[in-house]
Amino acid sequence: MAGTPYEMKEVNGIRYAEAGADSKATPVLLLHGMMGTVENWENLIPAVSGAGYRIVCPVLPMYTIKLRQAHLQGIVDFVREFTDLAGLERAVVTGNSFGGHVAAMYAMQFPERVAAMVLSGASGIYEVEMSSSVMRRNDKNYLRPRVEKTFYDPVHVTDELLDDVIDIITDREKAIRLIKFARAVEKGSIKDQLGQIQAPTLLVWGKQDEITPPDVAVTFNEGIPNCELHWIDECGHVPMQEQPEEFNRVYLDFLRRTVGEASQVLAG
Repeated sequence: MAGTPYEMKEVNGIRYAEAGADSKATPVLLLHGMMGTVENWENLIPAVSGAGYRIVCPVLPMYTIKLRQAHLQGIVDFVREFTDLAGLERAVVTGNSFGGHVAAMYAMQFPERVAAMVLSGASGIYEVEMSSSVMRRNDKNYLRPRVEKTFYDPVHVTDELLDDVIDIITDREKAIRLIKFARAVEKGSIKDQLGQIQAPTLLVWGKQDEITPPDVAVTFNEGIPNCELHWIDECGHVPMQEQPEEFNRVYLDFLRRTVGEASQVLAG
């Protein structure tokens, strides 16, 4: 894909973005949100690969997965399959929103495969504005204030973004799957299982997140044994997009402290 800081590849029919493929350091796995895309991470990817790490982001099959697998465990199973195919036997697993929920479940089920974890705006405790509530109408005036909840600064909600949302929710097959996923998230609290997470964990949370509010971050921080919480001000549900410089700084510091400098791996 021209003009992007990564290369789009495919393995066994699964499309994914990758940068820093030659790195010998512990790789980074990115999991986007329910209606997210690889592009959500386009600011983080060059920062991480530029620091010497391999970074990989699969296109999660939110719109194409078989209906009977359209639930949280179905995506966890997909991630497990993908990590085998992509050679990610052990990685720093990173997830935003729905992707954070999946990352936490993956860390519980496959602790030996998770060197560290980063969650941002993760579902799994509760969400204020679920995607199922957006699936009703394709009116921009109706959708705009709901999509604006994703950001602190509504300037990020462009007509192009709203067009993309409308394209998704007016596609019956896509909408059916998203509603199933949204309902699975609503019923899928992992609050009581957080103590099972063994990996060192970083929470990067927007102080003005209206979808997974600050008390969600506090609950994660109190429940995960080896955890640290970093707040970003003037920031909503997607810090890696809205405050990328601060997100990248905190992220790279955590990487270096948990899995080591990539340059040290290369030198060794």
